[in-house]
Amino acid sequence: MNARQIAFRLFFTCWLVFALHFATNIVRDIYLALAIGDHLSFRVDEYAGLHPDLFEHEGYGWHTGANPGVSMIAAVPYALARPAIDVVVERVNQKRKASGAEPPRYNSPWPMARELYRQAWERGYDVKFGLAAFVMQAFCMAPISALGVVAMFFLLRRLFDSERQALVLALLYAFATPVFFRAGTLNHNMMLGHVALISFALLWETGDQTGWAWPVRVTVAGLLAGLCLLLDYSGVFFLLGLFVYAWLRDKQLSTAVRFAAAATPPVLLLWFYQWQSFGHPFYPGQHWMPAVDWTSVEQGYRGLQLPQARWLERLLFDPAWGLFTSCPLMLAAPAAFFVRGVRGGDLPRRELDWSFGLCLVVYLFFSGLNYNEIMSNSGFRYLAPVLPFLFLPAAAVLRRMPPLAAWALSLASLTVSWCLAMHRDVERGLGVLDPILHVFIGGFELPALTTLSRIEGMLGEHIARGVSPLPLFALTAAALYLIWSPRFVRSAR
Repeated sequence: MNARQIAFRLFFTCWLVFALHFATNIVRDIYLALAIGDHLSFRVDEYAGLHPDLFEHEGYGWHTGANPGVSMIAAVPYALARPAIDVVVERVNQKRKASGAEPPRYNSPWPMARELYRQAWERGYDVKFGLAAFVMQAFCMAPISALGVVAMFFLLRRLFDSERQALVLALLYAFATPVFFRAGTLNHNMMLGHVALISFALLWETGDQTGWAWPVRVTVAGLLAGLCLLLDYSGVFFLLGLFVYAWLRDKQLSTAVRFAAAATPPVLLLWFYQWQSFGHPFYPGQHWMPAVDWTSVEQGYRGLQLPQARWLERLLFDPAWGLFTSCPLMLAAPAAFFVRGVRGGDLPRRELDWSFGLCLVVYLFFSGLNYNEIMSNSGFRYLAPVLPFLFLPAAAVLRRMPPLAAWALSLASLTVSWCLAMHRDVERGLGVLDPILHVFIGGFELPALTTLSRIEGMLGEHIARGVSPLPLFALTAAALYLIWSPRFVRSAR
């Protein structure tokens, strides 16, 4: 089995498993994607009041404060699926109107979730939200996350010259890190990490894996680096970092010019979005958002300050959303500077220093952001873009560790990651331990089935604890067997 066959199987494996763990969270990016897919508009007036991050800007209507990149990407599969979604939504709403039904009870432990469901049901959006969120996750977030895993596989294969080791480590990257957790719903932070990784991989590899000449790879990498900024303003560090790395590769002016030119269109698109939405091309959406408790004038510019000791510590060790608590595997990454044979051996010194330098800058930036407070209920998020660049040195260290220790650390991280992907609540006081205890005591679950079981009467009057996910797990296992079967690959040829 050659590397391309492995990559093909790895992609569909990750896509299938990520889509299986679809979470029904209606995040703010979904509203903008709906507006673009429905009306080619940046205004979300029809969803006013449904999410705290939607706000009205005088003279310009309702908008979201986030960068629009992930919504623009997700709007594509939604627009393609919209004719079928509209038919289903229209029939459901007509039936409800004719019957005069009242909103069913949604037995969520979270008051805001209950209120969102009630309002969405009354406005006729609940089915639309559910179907649209699934399309955006299954045909945008999941496949792009799977593509990021494939990029990691090719990087690891180049580093270690072993397709088997690269495959095992790529699977750990996919399912033993918060990549798994964040792939469950549309998320611009993790999308940024995938895009930056693919850009980095194109710049690092020698051309024998893609068959593309260096100028082509620089152009595509630059376009993806510009997309990083369109996805989130923290993407500026990845844009600049990738620009520096591209120049270091050959130190030619033509490379710098080609990279910068390719990165320009996504940046211009961001400025166009801000001009159309808020009347000013250069101020971010957060500039216009109403202030909240942690974005007062006394707390810097819109909640952004110099690095703070409390965030420096909590970004790494907070029980609910810290990097090392959410992903014990990353404890191996800093050891790359001390384990013999890693620095300058398994991982070239330039790439190791560049990766850690980028991660350090991003870490310091977010240590001054008071919006970290919201991760207490959303889980690990803001440091998601650095996961790929920390995993590379972590993988190199794992190869040098005693096998028993390496497998123990990997198993611990896999347990945390899968439990988080199944049971996504981290705000009850126990942090990441809550999903672990919930799964070990209550059994396996899937987020979408959990949501459906909480809607009164949705899964039948006699179902009190929801539906077992085991049949879906069995079907997925059968599909994975077919994907990895030699017969499947021969027939696919």
